[in-house]
Amino acid sequence: MRRYIIFAAALAVTASLMGCRGGDKEARREIPRQAVTGVTTMKLTPVSVDSYYETSGTIRARTVSAVAARVTGAVTSVKIAEGDRVKTGDILMTIDDRDTAQRVTAAQAAFNEAISARDGASQRFSLAEVTYRRYRNLLAEKVVSGHEFDQIETERKVAEAELGRATQAMERGRANLEEARIQRGYGVVRAPISGIVTGKKIETGSLAMPGTPLCVVEDDTSFKMDAHVDGRLVGRLSPGMTVVVLAGKNGEKLAGRITRVVPAVDPVSRTFPIEIAPQGSALRSGLYGQVLIPDGKRDALLVPVGSVVERGQLTGVFVVDDRNVVTYRLIKTGKVRDGQYEILSGLTKGEEIIISGIERAVDGGIVRK
Repeated sequence: MRRYIIFAAALAVTASLMGCRGGDKEARREIPRQAVTGVTTMKLTPVSVDSYYETSGTIRARTVSAVAARVTGAVTSVKIAEGDRVKTGDILMTIDDRDTAQRVTAAQAAFNEAISARDGASQRFSLAEVTYRRYRNLLAEKVVSGHEFDQIETERKVAEAELGRATQAMERGRANLEEARIQRGYGVVRAPISGIVTGKKIETGSLAMPGTPLCVVEDDTSFKMDAHVDGRLVGRLSPGMTVVVLAGKNGEKLAGRITRVVPAVDPVSRTFPIEIAPQGSALRSGLYGQVLIPDGKRDALLVPVGSVVERGQLTGVFVVDDRNVVTYRLIKTGKVRDGQYEILSGLTKGEEIIISGIERAVDGGIVRK
């Protein structure tokens, strides 16, 4: 008897569950879908797009001059500050030059003395030359002996040699004076190039030493970018090739040109270095930039930027299936190409999405065309 009761109860539960399921199905059938009108859809078709190899680098001034002292001395004045713009030849700072000034004075005196000695030797040679010519005529007339003429000729040659030595001494004095003046000129430090002062490493009163950097000047009219490229591109890149550079806070798109290629692959990183010349008015030394190097063609799915809907941290589009039912689909987007997002995942070719009238789209609605 007990077995029959249990069996009957089981049948009752089963019947009840079946009834509930049937009811749920019936309820689902009866749920009305909101009609979606006034929208435009588009079927996704792969399109051929340019493929790029991406790398990065830092933009730097092509010419960076580290200005160093060439003499030892205390800095007596500093004319510049970081950020100042200078032109070639502008005075940047001065160094105590009293010792070199004295060398100039001494060299000037020695040069003047050498000039006087040369002038005296020149006069003696002129006298010896005149005497020599007179004795040569007298020898022709047999008024003087050969011995006397030989003595006069020897005196002329000695005077000529003395004039040569005096002239050389004068030239040495001139060179020493010029050297002293140049050394004194090193006390005035001038800008070797036009540009912006990006570093000042010494202050007034500090001791400047030869070879010690005093400041840094960068030419802000010409820039370069050093980057490293995957070894598989060896042999495919050459100077003169055009690339795309994305630089600045907003990733401004700039034209670039490869200026140098070093086709030696590093065995550790498997990359090789290249140098790029970016073009643009917004370039600044130290900016980080991305480099896009053309790498053939590939197929990609593109959707209009306006069809992508952001919901908090989620990114998606409204997909219309073959029953015209609208579903919000999460996607992963790539770069924007001419007003269209490249779809990296979440959609496949042949699917239909809503591209206009997005504000009317409802997840779970049905499109009425």
